[in-house]
Amino acid sequence: MRIVIDQNLCCGSAKCIKVCPENAISLVDGKAVLDEAKCDLDGLCIPACPKSAIEYEDDYAGVGCGF
Repeated sequence: MRIVIDQNLCCGSAKCIKVCPENAISLVDGKAVLDEAKCDLDGLCIPACPKSAIEYEDDYAGVGCGF
């Protein structure tokens, strides 16, 4: 599992940056960018985003028995 930021939805409010205790998010060209090496997956940034541009991405999404 990992956290991903949808660059198309990101408005650059920086609210996610303010709540991240690991300083894993920065603004690049007005958009939030995640440093996965610093991220501890606590998810505090997810509800902080006013545009719902941040979410967990499950590495196993779509994998299964087909039901």
